Amino acid sequence: MNWILVFVEFFKTGLFAVGGGLATLPFLYDIADKYKWFTGEDLSKMIAVSESTPGPIGINCATYAGVTALGSIWGGIVSTIALVLPSLIVILIIAKILDKFQNNRFINYAFDGIRPAVTAMIAVAFTDVFKTEILNIGNNVNFKITELVNLPALILFAVLFVLMRKFKKIHPIVFIALSAVVGIIFKF
Repeated sequence: MNWILVFVEFFKTGLFAVGGGLATLPFLYDIADKYKWFTGEDLSKMIAVSESTPGPIGINCATYAGVTALGSIWGGIVSTIALVLPSLIVILIIAKILDKFQNNRFINYAFDGIRPAVTAMIAVAFTDVFKTEILNIGNNVNFKITELVNLPALILFAVLFVLMRKFKKIHPIVFIALSAVVGIIFKF
């Protein structure tokens, strides 16, 4: 039964997470809350690893979550196939009928409505990661005000934000590698 449940949950995630890997994050947080296959903190770690490894973040996270949920590599394969399958089906259908609807105003209106929704989903995922990794909210119910902010992480976030805005031509992997080195050196 768990195999079917994992397949169904990741199929739904793949079906409704329009906009790429980051759009899967709210669904993954929901899965974490609902089934306890992994925690929100585990998901933050998955995001960090997924952002620093090749491949889309949603697929990397789904693979990890499937392995964790079912306890085997087959769980990762099932969850990954389930996540990708809706997109594959939709793309095959769209490719078949695209010429007929390419200039349809209702289709264009639908996409105009989807774009803000995807932006909101990504913003929600950002705030969840920010709360967990920068503000330490959710990790500790009884915290001191001095423990509320992960100061080294906040400083690294601010510095990288400024550097990435200023040096847009530098590939993001350089910033990821730099962050990993800083994390190792300063042990945070």
